[in-house]
Amino acid sequence: MFCSAGIMKAGITRPAVLGSLSSLLLKSRVCHRLPVSLRCYSSNDKEEQISRYPVPYRKSLPYDIVELMEEVETKGGFVPNVFKVLAHRPEEFRAFFAYYNTLMNTETGGLSKADRELIVVATSAHNHCLYCVVAHSALHRIYSKKPMLADQVVVNYQVAELSARERAMLDFALAVCRSETLTDKHFSSLEAHGFDREDIWDIAAIAAFFAMSNRLAHLTDMRPNTEFYNMGRVPRDKRPKPDEKDSGS
Repeated sequence: MFCSAGIMKAGITRPAVLGSLSSLLLKSRVCHRLPVSLRCYSSNDKEEQISRYPVPYRKSLPYDIVELMEEVETKGGFVPNVFKVLAHRPEEFRAFFAYYNTLMNTETGGLSKADRELIVVATSAHNHCLYCVVAHSALHRIYSKKPMLADQVVVNYQVAELSARERAMLDFALAVCRSETLTDKHFSSLEAHGFDREDIWDIAAIAAFFAMSNRLAHLTDMRPNTEFYNMGRVPRDKRPKPDEKDSGS
């Protein structure tokens, strides 16, 4: 489930939502195969069924949503299927990504972007959400530079190679995910690892928001883009290719 000065268009802070995802896709060297002008966002194409609900054709969508999708695709190489699926209801699309952006792309507080993605991976695994596990594992791999940790968390976070801080964070996120009664002991445990009250709110809000997201993915039978599966697994080779080296000398 992405920068220039913030521009509000029909409720979406477009550049902020775009910046995070497109930069990650560029880092992973995902390349688009067709010009944007030749693509049509619709599940009517037999080759790709990404939702049990109709995915609108691009020409039928509001301009601000089309603009966001096209910019993500141009910069990153593909449009994540969550954009296409949630476009079925444009008002909810705008509300969803506005809150997503507030929770996941903030630079304030004690949670890193890798922390935030790990929370999504752990809680989405508990909720058996294929889309969110695959997509956010990819984002965690890129942010954390740890290609195996998200996979370990998906199988069993209790035996994953986590720091004590990460384990306390996920213990609390899973307590929220499971709708357990939260007590002062939960807060004390997190505070012992350096989280303050605002960080604790962030952990809970991410777990709660993605509980909703997971259920929408189940409702729609949302399918992950194939591009997500390999993102961040192999370190990018920054060495110049022979022809590039020759041209620079």
